[in-house]
Amino acid sequence: MDSNQIIIQSTISADTKKVWDYYTNPIHIIHWNFASDDWQCPWAKNDLRVGGKYSARMEAKDGSFGFEFEAIYDSIIDQKSFTYTMEDGRKASVDLEPSGNKTQVTVSFDAEKENPVEMQRGGWQAILDNFKKYVETN
Repeated sequence: MDSNQIIIQSTISADTKKVWDYYTNPIHIIHWNFASDDWQCPWAKNDLRVGGKYSARMEAKDGSFGFEFEAIYDSIIDQKSFTYTMEDGRKASVDLEPSGNKTQVTVSFDAEKENPVEMQRGGWQAILDNFKKYVETN
């Protein structure tokens, strides 16, 4: 494993089809794509095809800070996995692994150099935990 790569995981109580849909459909993305309750994702767009673009706005609810996250898809295996390249050239992958009536989601991504690795891991894990909560309660 590359020391600049961070891996996070969550096991979701839902089948792979639902997990894939909720993870990739902007109708759902806006409801979970933030790390804490004082943040929000007002919009998301997803052209889910190789060469297609994913973009989402993440911002503090009080308007104090926000940014747009953008990436281009490199590979997609429907309801199984995808990889993408972020604007700054970093790579990420998302893998879904069915396990009975549950799905394990594994996200790996290249760390950026601005923030400590543990802070990045914590932020991305909080978003994945929010995703799990959203899928399991809807």
